[in-house]
Amino acid sequence: MGLAVLVLGLVLFIGAHVVVSLRDRRAALIARLGEWPYKGLMSVVSILGIVLIGWGFAAYRAGGEWIELYDPPTWTRHLSALLVWPAVIMVTAAYIPGNIKRVLKHPMLSGVKLWAVAHLISNGDLGSVLIFGSLLAWAVYDRISLKRRTDPGAPPIPVGGRRNDILAVVVGTILYLALAFVFHPLVIGRAVFGTPALGT
Repeated sequence: MGLAVLVLGLVLFIGAHVVVSLRDRRAALIARLGEWPYKGLMSVVSILGIVLIGWGFAAYRAGGEWIELYDPPTWTRHLSALLVWPAVIMVTAAYIPGNIKRVLKHPMLSGVKLWAVAHLISNGDLGSVLIFGSLLAWAVYDRISLKRRTDPGAPPIPVGGRRNDILAVVVGTILYLALAFVFHPLVIGRAVFGTPALGT
C-alpha cells in the first residue's frame, strides 16, 4: 500500500512539472483555464504529490514492505551527507544568482541531480530508489527540455557577482544544517550524523 501511494505521489509531482516543460500543452491549458487557475492547479497537484510521497514512504517504511535492492557500505552515508551540502548551496544560488548561477546556468536542477545521486549512493531500498531515481530522471529530462524551449518563459532574475555567491554559500549552509539537524530527525525519523541513515 505504501509503495502504491508513493508512486502515485511521484506521478502527480513529476507529471505536473513535465506539463510545465511541454510548452504547447501548457499554453493550451492556460488559454482554457486562465493563468492563475492554471498556476493554482499545478501548485495543488505538486503539493498533493509531495504529501503522498511522504505519506507513502512512511507507510512503506513502517508496513513491512521494505525491499533491499543493494546494500551500500557504511561510509557512503558520510559521502552522501557531504554531497548534499553543495547541492543545497546550488539550489540556493538559483534564488541568489551570482557566478554560481552563471557557470551552472540552472543551479536548481544541478542541485536536485546532485542531491538525488547522493541519496542513491547511500540508500539501496526500493522506496528510496523510486524517489531519488525518479527525481534524478526528471531533473535530467527538464535540463534537456530547457535547451529546446523557444518561448521567453519567466522574466530572468538579475544575476549578481561574488557577493551573491558568498550569500548563497552562507544561506545554503544554514539551510543544510537545518535540514540535517532538524528536518531529517523530526520528519524522516533518522539523524544524518551519528547514526545509520535511512533515506539520508
